[in-house]
Amino acid sequence: MLARHQDPIIAIATAPGRGAVGIVRVSGKELGPWVEYLLGRTLRPREATYLPFHDAQGSPIDQGLALFFPGPHSFTGEDVLELQAHGGPVVLQLLLARCLEAAAQVNPVSGLPLLGGMRIAQPGEFSERAFLNDKIDLAQAEAISDLIDASTEAAARSATQSLSGVFSREIHALRDALIHLRMLVEATLDFPEEEIDFLEKSDARGQLDRLQRGLQTVLQKASQGALLREGITVVIAGQPNAGKSSLLNALAGAELAIVTPIAGTTRDKVQQTIQIEGVPIHIVDTAGLRPSDDTVEQMGIARAWEAIEGADAVLFLHDLVRANAIDYIAADAIITRAIAQKLSSSVPVIDVWNKVDAVSAPAPTTGIVLSAKTGAGLDVLRRSLLEAAGWQAASGGGVFIARERHVQALRRVEGHLTGAAQHLAVHDQALDLLAEELRLGQNALAEITGEFTSDDLLGVIFSKFCIGK
Repeated sequence: MLARHQDPIIAIATAPGRGAVGIVRVSGKELGPWVEYLLGRTLRPREATYLPFHDAQGSPIDQGLALFFPGPHSFTGEDVLELQAHGGPVVLQLLLARCLEAAAQVNPVSGLPLLGGMRIAQPGEFSERAFLNDKIDLAQAEAISDLIDASTEAAARSATQSLSGVFSREIHALRDALIHLRMLVEATLDFPEEEIDFLEKSDARGQLDRLQRGLQTVLQKASQGALLREGITVVIAGQPNAGKSSLLNALAGAELAIVTPIAGTTRDKVQQTIQIEGVPIHIVDTAGLRPSDDTVEQMGIARAWEAIEGADAVLFLHDLVRANAIDYIAADAIITRAIAQKLSSSVPVIDVWNKVDAVSAPAPTTGIVLSAKTGAGLDVLRRSLLEAAGWQAASGGGVFIARERHVQALRRVEGHLTGAAQHLAVHDQALDLLAEELRLGQNALAEITGEFTSDDLLGVIFSKFCIGK
């Protein structure tokens, strides 16, 4: 454990700004004497005590609640003190300063500071200590941040699932099955002279097959969980006056983008996040795609193409009112080719025909026909967006929140198990390679829960947490 993990840490644990209640949180080893000096009394463990908070001169700062959680029975596994005061920023800063000041006071017995080295916590450091002290694993720690950042009810519920350990238990079950299979392979390698074939007798192929099927189930849930956390970015593209801004407003249910009959009204990207069945969909309205001599409009069009290149899906909006005009058809064809050149084949492009309310001609047989003005066809578009995202509604209730790194780790496990199956088919010639594939698969699983994780990865993960969490 790094030296900095031994220091007592302190932070304001509530969000900046004014509020009814604000919390100052401290974590460290052997806080008892310092707590008694700070508050002028001992605290009963895990019992809220109402008392005044004083500065160094004895003047009152505020009155509130103090709670003391002796380690290891605390969130971090260390002694934890929480001071709950009124949520004004000045009050909390005064409490924070008083705690730091009290920590620097000299113990008359030892001649050393009461709580030497107390410092302001880094982002996520309380959760990091909980992980390092085996109170939670890495997937659960990440779920804390995901619960705080959840943008939909479904994402929040799924994060709670992960925080309670549902995801971790599934990973541990896969790991245990993989370790058991590794044991069989290692036994065969260690005792090659034995007449008994450990792998055949123990149904190694059947075990590997069941392991692969179990992995697919977890991978599917994790992929859905990552979708709930991240959502997808959908760019609305098309010629000027096709109704892109009107469609954004219709999907968002608010007048976010200016709508006029003047071509080129939209000069920059306008983005809004909506949710469909709990899945965040980041909709981006862009400038109309056409040749232009206007410098500002050219900049908007350039940004439109940048947005298209970064999209997870593109809604190519067509204007039914102009659909039969030769110049309009030609321009649409040019845009179609340009989009195809900029996107990989895995990014869906959905053709959407707008202004069905303004035409009497038969609707196109391909794509989605709608009216951004009246709302006709929007439900079909929403279902198509979920399909483009890869969302499977039936799985929503059992989904746990996951991150892209979890999905990538599971895909690496999938690759190693596929390699293991290939080596197992010729096990008398490739047992050492089979054992190595299983070892690598186990390491990839361990990365998810943090049992096999670099300090650099930990630094990246926890640095994105809130301070005080």
